[in-house]
Amino acid sequence: MKKQNAKSIAAALVALSMALGAGLAHAHSNETHSKKKEDAPISTDEHAFGKQGDPKKVTRTIKVDMSDMMRFGPAEITVKEGDTVKFVVANKGKVMHEMVIGTMEELKAHGELMKKHPGMEHDEPYMSHVSPGKKEEMVWQFTKAGEFYYACLIPGHFEAGMVGKIKVTKG
Repeated sequence: MKKQNAKSIAAALVALSMALGAGLAHAHSNETHSKKKEDAPISTDEHAFGKQGDPKKVTRTIKVDMSDMMRFGPAEITVKEGDTVKFVVANKGKVMHEMVIGTMEELKAHGELMKKHPGMEHDEPYMSHVSPGKKEEMVWQFTKAGEFYYACLIPGHFEAGMVGKIKVTKG
């Protein structure tokens, strides 16, 4: 009986892993990174760290610099629950960098996927892939208090310390 339960649990875990992985794989391909469409409708998808913000309802603008020293400036951001933030993400380096918002668990999982598929396409509203010397904008609404993160998930960058923290305080 115990052997049968262990097999059932193992099968369920494999099925769950495949289902979760399929969602991540669907969002990516081996194509080059693409830019978000300016006229695309605002997504209503809610994440643990918030949802896509309406550019007409921005309450705060935060500039984030990325460098080849594998660091973000600032390394820590504090916002209030409910804030809709326009991030102006500037790549001050000579290599490609990105800013991806998420929970630490999600960022680590996505980083592992990036190692296997380094040319993945990113077009989610919580991701900005920025060429050297360029800027991108990302609008995000933080709907829940908590501690979240942003990272560059290009292979080797996250591991080198290219990660920042977002503290969302109760509104």
